[in-house]
Amino acid sequence: MDKGVLATALGSPAPFGQSQFAFMRGNAFEAKVKADGGAELLRLLYERLGGGAPEPAGDAAAPDLSAAGPEGRAARTALALREATAAGGWALLDHPMLALEVAGSPAYLEPDAVVVHPDGRWTVVEIKSFPMIDASADASKVGAAARQAAVYVLALERVAAVTEGAEVGHQVLLVCPKDFSNLPTASVVDVRKQRAVTRRQLTRLTRIEDIAAELPEGTTFDPACAPDELDAAVAAVPPAYAPECLAACELAFHCRAKSRAEGAVEALGRSVRGELGGLTTVAGVLAAAAGKEGDPADPTVAALRRAAALRAEALESAAALRAGSIGDHAGSGDDGTGGTGGAAGTAGAGGTAGADGAGRTGSAAGTAGASEGRS
Repeated sequence: MDKGVLATALGSPAPFGQSQFAFMRGNAFEAKVKADGGAELLRLLYERLGGGAPEPAGDAAAPDLSAAGPEGRAARTALALREATAAGGWALLDHPMLALEVAGSPAYLEPDAVVVHPDGRWTVVEIKSFPMIDASADASKVGAAARQAAVYVLALERVAAVTEGAEVGHQVLLVCPKDFSNLPTASVVDVRKQRAVTRRQLTRLTRIEDIAAELPEGTTFDPACAPDELDAAVAAVPPAYAPECLAACELAFHCRAKSRAEGAVEALGRSVRGELGGLTTVAGVLAAAAGKEGDPADPTVAALRRAAALRAEALESAAALRAGSIGDHAGSGDDGTGGTGGAAGTAGAGGTAGADGAGRTGSAAGTAGASEGRS
């Protein structure tokens, strides 16, 4: 199912996407890194993850991975990995196809490259177009690349489990442009933590068959259906919307509109949702803060009411200060200097209510201003 097409049919197309210029720049940089049989890529990998193996020469194997369909390409990739491991030399697999079971259904993945070491170790290579300045790159982008590579590592482990002498490395090679040039540089990223998190998340996913079994009979996600029918079909699968979805899911804008229409607190973010406990709607939160609903013994309700009281107190104080300032200006004479002194005096009186020292200072300033006005 193409979620982008589905979102457009629902009337909530995702406006994000990578520009053609970014695609072209990324493809050009990747082609530069893999030029001459991947000589530069293998050099970077050997410098950082060589591990005492002989330096790769120009005779590194580059098996043909072409086959019909994703299933055929995944099978061809697995065969090439086994053959390269048995050969005991360097091998570079360009855009291999890997398979990983997600919620009971196969998902096909295509890393930028996988390198087979002479000792049977397999290393995932991620090539990105964001720069690495002074050997350091944007932390958020590196984190996203690490999470992506961790999925490839999990998929490779399935093949390595049935390949004698094979081992998947948990350190991946991240290749980026150096500083502000188009020259490649590389850094090693340990993805053991991301791998463990991803593996745990995959085991907790509900299987697709279980989700499909709970759908009403005849449910279809065909974009050619009437909008009302399509909307009802999507609503049959309960969403788990959060603002973070906007950066990754094509249906996020549709789910956000539904969440806002229902007044769900999930639209405010997961952290806010966690703080609100059993309050699930914005209307319920406002009612609890106003003292109309909720158990006063509930810590969440008590905190909301305290916050509402503080807000009302702050607004009342601000309104009183504004009213006093307007009255002082209106009551001043034609002499502007005297009016200034009166305003300063009002500020001094307000200061007395807050802190004694500050109030005295303000009162003195007001007196001085009034005297100056009389003179």
